[in-house]
Amino acid sequence: MDTFKTGKHILDFTAKWCGPCQRIKPTFNELKEKHTEINFVVYDVDECPDVAKEFKIEAMPTFIAIKDGEIVQRFSGASVDKLKDMVNHL
Repeated sequence: MDTFKTGKHILDFTAKWCGPCQRIKPTFNELKEKHTEINFVVYDVDECPDVAKEFKIEAMPTFIAIKDGEIVQRFSGASVDKLKDMVNHL
């Protein structure tokens, strides 16, 4: 969590085998290109199990918004609207 002490961050916990994760990936990438003031980070839960455990990930995809070291929002599922709202409110 120390990595995210300052600034704005959107974390995407995903998996290669997760269909919904793959469907929302283009939207995530589009938002990443549009909102360069936010650090967008992708974690594959199979490749980064310790990080997934630290953030208590139980479903994929899960998105977490962090502002200056504080988790300000999180949700699970491939909702394009929720992801866009998360980015806009950050």
